[in-house]
Amino acid sequence: MRNRLKKIGCYIIIIVLLPYIVTVFMNGPAIPADTAVKTTCVKVKKDDTELELPLDEYCIARMAKEIPADYEEEALKAQAVLVRTSVYKSIKEGGTQVLLEDDFWTEEEMRQQWGDSRYSGYHRKMEEAWDDTEGQVVMSGEDLANTPFTRLTNGTPRDGSEVLGSRDYPYLKIKDCPLDIESPEQIQTVTVDDMDAEVTAMDTAGYVTSVRVGQETVNGEEFRQTYGLASSCFILQKYDGKLRITTRGVGHGLGLSQYTANEMAKEGKDAAEILQYFFEGTEIREVAEIVTNSQDTE
Repeated sequence: MRNRLKKIGCYIIIIVLLPYIVTVFMNGPAIPADTAVKTTCVKVKKDDTELELPLDEYCIARMAKEIPADYEEEALKAQAVLVRTSVYKSIKEGGTQVLLEDDFWTEEEMRQQWGDSRYSGYHRKMEEAWDDTEGQVVMSGEDLANTPFTRLTNGTPRDGSEVLGSRDYPYLKIKDCPLDIESPEQIQTVTVDDMDAEVTAMDTAGYVTSVRVGQETVNGEEFRQTYGLASSCFILQKYDGKLRITTRGVGHGLGLSQYTANEMAKEGKDAAEILQYFFEGTEIREVAEIVTNSQDTE
């Protein structure tokens, strides 16, 4: 009698639970709405279009554009921390509605640059670098640091006070980057139509700060952009009826050198050591609450 009652009880339980079991089998278990993770989104600019993207997606897309995907893992991690610091600094200063204008690659652009066969692997490397440094930013005292980077210096990163005209960035110092000199991209030459031009001022690191062009005077970065130069460290030479411009380095020359960071990673240095070398006196901290704090101050 007892066994019969047990069997009847089991049948009742099966009948009651059967619809739920079938539903779970077909669709998977339901997730309560209050357990969903809230995704932080940011407003970004792509060409002339304003978009809203998840913060992580935007930052990984920025990394894809800003650093070679075949670089070492620790160099990519260092770049992830720089990108996160830059974005959170913008959010802290402008609020969550700030428009982030640093360019990034779309999936289509990544496939074009990397090729379809390497897309998955390279994108995974960027994601892993981002995830492995979750919440890490560079801090100077209680402030988020200014964390510029350049692809390749002329062998010496520039002094922040000279470039930015402020002593608020004591961690942006002139450093030795002898490995940069060994890069095959170190010296490049461009030839343009002859013009009346001369370099009139340079900073301590050898980057041009002023150029006279005819009766006008322009800064080195403006001249670099106008003529599509690899770097604002350059010399001008008359040659065969033309003006030959020879550059050293790639980029503006301020902050972390990605090339040296990658070489340091090959030598066994980790991301923290790389960042400390280029931003001496700063420290890496966790800032998981910074977005929430910015929202509270709006």
